[in-house]
Amino acid sequence: MRNRVANPPWSPLYMALGVAAVLMMHGCAVSPPTIKPVKQVDLQRFMGDWYVIGNIPTRPERNAFNAVESYSLKPDGTIDTRFRYRDGGFDGPLKTMNPTGTVVPGTSNAVWGMQFIWPVKAEYVIVDIDRDYQLTIIGRSDRDYAWIMARTPSVPEPVYQAAVTQLKTLGYAVDKLRRVPQQWPEDAGTAAGR
Repeated sequence: MRNRVANPPWSPLYMALGVAAVLMMHGCAVSPPTIKPVKQVDLQRFMGDWYVIGNIPTRPERNAFNAVESYSLKPDGTIDTRFRYRDGGFDGPLKTMNPTGTVVPGTSNAVWGMQFIWPVKAEYVIVDIDRDYQLTIIGRSDRDYAWIMARTPSVPEPVYQAAVTQLKTLGYAVDKLRRVPQQWPEDAGTAAGR
């Protein structure tokens, strides 16, 4: 019988454990942000569908079309999140992600931790929202990712450019922004269930 190494140090198991350890050290809890959040967010008004108009995308959403983020407040105060998009084109495969949002105490509902896998919570900071809760900007202290979202699939160009200027003021490299293609039927009043 040959002796075998059950799990050599380069095996997928050890690599996965190493990655998990690094993530746990860097992301178990959301630290106070170094990017300025809005003063107050009315969570009930913030819930619902938001079309992603532009973003500095994460890896999975680099080729997203018809991207929509939906929020639903649960009785325990956490936020059910459903992010869905078509990958690579309007007729591409539908992709979904379902992180859970947790409001960071003492932030007036403007800073959340987004948990995709336990125990890691990614920072999610509402850095701008208009008075009518029709346009919002989500940022992060690292200025690595950002989202400009609206209640409608498109916004007037001056509104979009004002959001871009806001991100630039916050220290973002706005040349990395991508306009997310949105194409919906005329009756697209809500993206729920699509």
